[in-house]
Amino acid sequence: MAIEVFNRYEHKYFLDKETFERVIKVMDEHMVIDSHNPDHKPYTIANIYFDTPDDYLIRTSLSKPKYKEKLRLRAYGVPNLDSKVFLEIKKKFNGIVNKRRTALKLTDAYDFARTGKPPEIKDYMNRQVVSELEYFLKIYNLSPKLYLAYDRIAYFEKDNSDLRISFDMNIRSRRYDLKLEHGDYGKKLLPDGVYLMEIKTSLAKPLWLARMLSELDIKRVSFSKYGTEFRQMIHFEDEYKEVV
Repeated sequence: MAIEVFNRYEHKYFLDKETFERVIKVMDEHMVIDSHNPDHKPYTIANIYFDTPDDYLIRTSLSKPKYKEKLRLRAYGVPNLDSKVFLEIKKKFNGIVNKRRTALKLTDAYDFARTGKPPEIKDYMNRQVVSELEYFLKIYNLSPKLYLAYDRIAYFEKDNSDLRISFDMNIRSRRYDLKLEHGDYGKKLLPDGVYLMEIKTSLAKPLWLARMLSELDIKRVSFSKYGTEFRQMIHFEDEYKEVV
């Protein structure tokens, strides 16, 4: 069974194309590339984010509280209704990210998120996480709000299963046609040639990694894909109101 509960720090950095290519060379020296990235080709992650009618979860998140949480449905590539996907709660408290997820068939995930009633437990599901999801859906009035996808290259450290470094590119989103099985398309969130590097670990960064960040002058940033899309949407709505 895949790992379904995570507790770790997630530090984010923006890279331009030149820096990205230099960083990838360092990654290849110290880490093992994900098996889903043959020949360094990225794989696609697609998400549906859920929120309340007044966007309470993302508005709360953007206010930078000590504790925040969100619910999303995640697929790798474009699924069909019988494909296995992940319904997950992502929480953050004092900088530590806790992610709890369970595998579900896509059609069961849709029904669970819509009705709040959990599916019959199968051997590929995490019973405890299903119970937590049921409670989450009970306390919030949630519906699909955003499709957000990106292409990823990921690495694991050779002798440290805790450390994971990923590079996301071509981040795109849409606020209509919110079905994962309807295909992978949307408006770009960032300019071309911008890469988002995420360092995920519950331990201290290894010396070679700290040295690379320093030598290449790579600075940590505060960035949320969902939060950035929401800000852009609000900004567009404000501009539209001014025009009309």
